[in-house]
Amino acid sequence: MDKTIGQLMTDQEKQKKAIIVLLAGVFFNLTIQVLYVWSLLRAKMLRPVADGGWGWEATQAGLPFTLVLVFFSIGVFIGGRVQDKIGPRPVASVGGAFVGLGLVISGLLGNNPMGVAISFGVITGLGIGWGYTSVLAAALKWFHPSRKGFVSGMVLGGFGLASVHFAPITSTLLGNFDIERTFLFLGTAIAILSVLIAQFVKNPPAGYIPPQAKNAKPAAAKVNAPIDFTYTEMVKTKRFYLIFVLFAFSCSIGLMMIGNIAVIADRQASFGVGAFLVAYVAIMNAAGRIIGGMTSDKIGRENTLFIVITLQMINMLVFRYYGSTALIILGFTFVGLCFGAFLAIFPALTADQFGLKNYGVNYGIVYFAYAIGGILAPLTADILFQAQGSFYTVYLICAAMMVMAICINFLLKREITSLRRCL
Repeated sequence: MDKTIGQLMTDQEKQKKAIIVLLAGVFFNLTIQVLYVWSLLRAKMLRPVADGGWGWEATQAGLPFTLVLVFFSIGVFIGGRVQDKIGPRPVASVGGAFVGLGLVISGLLGNNPMGVAISFGVITGLGIGWGYTSVLAAALKWFHPSRKGFVSGMVLGGFGLASVHFAPITSTLLGNFDIERTFLFLGTAIAILSVLIAQFVKNPPAGYIPPQAKNAKPAAAKVNAPIDFTYTEMVKTKRFYLIFVLFAFSCSIGLMMIGNIAVIADRQASFGVGAFLVAYVAIMNAAGRIIGGMTSDKIGRENTLFIVITLQMINMLVFRYYGSTALIILGFTFVGLCFGAFLAIFPALTADQFGLKNYGVNYGIVYFAYAIGGILAPLTADILFQAQGSFYTVYLICAAMMVMAICINFLLKREITSLRRCL
């Protein structure tokens, strides 16, 4: 009897600590995700100096965002590898400090295109990557394998939801202060808050066995999760390349659409966009991460991917016909939900296939697909929009990419099914 009560208390303690780490991961991501408010900063940078801007050209204002996506991915890889060795708390702390530092330096440098490209694009980008991978890896280790999708959805939901508060805060700061002080205020607040929250992020003790949730349907746990791959072993598998290409295709469309919200809304519906639509898509993004992650726990990653890819394909096929404010909002609802679902499913899928012991570095390598995705469809969209003045051809190309993604997902499912039969 005493032993049963003691074991029950142990499980309760485990769950309490797991929830603390999970919530720390959510709130940490809520403080460091400044990627999608760049469009608000960029708009003011393009204004003439006499109008409170910096008078930058479009290419100058676009370079920091391009760099931040690339170095974000590099940061995920480096941070993942380091946190696998020394733990997530110090890496997350340094990551949060770097996010704030990059913004503060941008404010101190002011109207300096190359300086801001390095401070925001490189320093802030690396910091986001370090923090992102540390809190996600730590949270996954505290929960049962059957809940990987739920955990990744919650932690990354905070990452997607950050624009809901950062968009109005940034708009308010830009409306009352110059660009330099906006950078300084944001950077200082982010550095302080993120480093404090990072102190609650830690790995479970050695030998820790997470309790299984009641009535859990461990669809995701049926894969070869007991095998912990090193990154050199992982890159020798066919599954890695299928996951990598599928991830690149999937996230590319979301990045392209989100990066062109203002232009698409204005061209197709004369819809003046600002912080509202940015925040709305962020909410849909966060909802997609939670819904997609939890659904993948119940029906499997590959089955969920098929549903989401199909929805995105249909959305792209009909997006050119969205000619009103209501339809544009509807279209971006599906863009946000699908994009969020992809970003929750792939971390869980990586953990399923290659284990948690070396998850940080393994997912860091898989995450390079995000950087490629940040170039693939967005670059194609820029070229075609410049030539045609619309995104109609781009939508068709995106739909074709989703058809290819469906085929790749089918191959991945067949590969995983074959592997299960061998276990």
